[in-house]
Amino acid sequence: MAVANPGQPHHEEDIDIHDEDNTLDADEADEIVEDDGDVPMDSDDEDDDGVQMTINLQNDSIAHFDQHKDSIFCIAQHPVHTAIIATGGGDDTGYVVDTSSAAAAQPSSDGQATEREGLKSIFTLDGHKDSINAITFTEPKGQFLATAGLDGKLRVWQGVPEGTKWKYLAEASEVEEINWLVANPSADRPNVVALGANDGSVWVYQISTDKGNELQVLQAYYLHTETCTAGAWSPDGSLLATVSEDSSLYVWDVFGDAALKGLTSTTDAQTVVGLTGTDERFRVEGGLYSVGIAPSGAFVAVGGPEGQIRIIGLPRLSLATPQASTSAKQAGQILASLQAGSDNVECISFSFAPLTLMAAGNVDGSITLFDTAHRFAVRRRIEDAHSDEDYPQAVVKLEFVKRAGPGGWLLTSAGYDGVLKRWDTRGGTAAASKGLVGEWRGHRGGGEGGGIMAFVQGNGEAVVTAGDDHVALVFKTPLSQ
Repeated sequence: MAVANPGQPHHEEDIDIHDEDNTLDADEADEIVEDDGDVPMDSDDEDDDGVQMTINLQNDSIAHFDQHKDSIFCIAQHPVHTAIIATGGGDDTGYVVDTSSAAAAQPSSDGQATEREGLKSIFTLDGHKDSINAITFTEPKGQFLATAGLDGKLRVWQGVPEGTKWKYLAEASEVEEINWLVANPSADRPNVVALGANDGSVWVYQISTDKGNELQVLQAYYLHTETCTAGAWSPDGSLLATVSEDSSLYVWDVFGDAALKGLTSTTDAQTVVGLTGTDERFRVEGGLYSVGIAPSGAFVAVGGPEGQIRIIGLPRLSLATPQASTSAKQAGQILASLQAGSDNVECISFSFAPLTLMAAGNVDGSITLFDTAHRFAVRRRIEDAHSDEDYPQAVVKLEFVKRAGPGGWLLTSAGYDGVLKRWDTRGGTAAASKGLVGEWRGHRGGGEGGGIMAFVQGNGEAVVTAGDDHVALVFKTPLSQ
């Protein structure tokens, strides 16, 4: 079906009030008005106060997908065939979508919504009984696609090499609700995923086509005492960091690599780091909600309420002894306590070498940039990076463009305001705009069911967003503006 307003785009309201002077002219005061009997009163909903509303629609997207009947909570991108994306939403359903047809499309020259056909799904991900709130393709080849839901199910599908055909493989149901799901990034540990649950447990699965053993539990951890809110793999795929509402951080030695080098915790052989709120230096009142491991693997960053971030040292398992022994000395050490905004730290992202930046996105709408090579000094704080006409809106996700060298300084962000933005994070650039080099609109925004919940960006040239307004939008986002 053709749609005239894909994505329920962002709108602005210009309101003009007329007839503010309610006094009568002298000649009107003497006018005799004949009684024609009872006349029905105008409805309060009608525009009887002279209010005129102008709605400006802006849609910078080049394509859209609108088969979801509820919010799209999560989105994933095939690691090899980047035109293939998968979405999951509040309608208990997911879809695999081929966006390659959008490559030649262009946004309208005036930014207004135009009639066009939506992208079609090539496969439906069904079988969940509640919202799908996490989704991922496995690394490194995208051989499998996994979905996780508030029904506690982990469901897995197997794909073919070109990524356009899928079939159901298996499911596991060990917990009541699943909060997050991430794929191990290492080619040495292919087709491994980890998830965190509302009971605090953490599960690691090996996915395969072995009959009867399609979903093998590699590890299950139970040290968190409240819901497990986020998780992240180390770049080499050997360690898994998880955080919880109980303000604890555990970095798990999933495959025993640290144990072989004698680098596991003295209190728990399963971890290389274990910190809880009982440590006054580490404690963050209200829990921890975001986590990220630096590309170097040297430290983990965790974020919580009131803009608080803790930086914790990690052992460098890839280093040869005695360097590994030296690295082990900083494992579990609190390297820094940082402030990034005034509300919950929602997301954390790291730049790639040679840059040494860490970005933190906050519910108060701000983005803070730290230089990890210079004692985590604040390089820039962008107030109201995401906001609408009235209030700041939460930064839901931010991510540096995944490339070393030119373009690696670009940071993409999205928020509840429904706007996708890109920032130049180099010092001294675009000072007047705080580094803003581009923004794209199309979602309804306004923080009322129209925000962006997640996005994927491949090499940075195009971004696909998942909207709370039930729509996924494709934007062309060239690295040079």
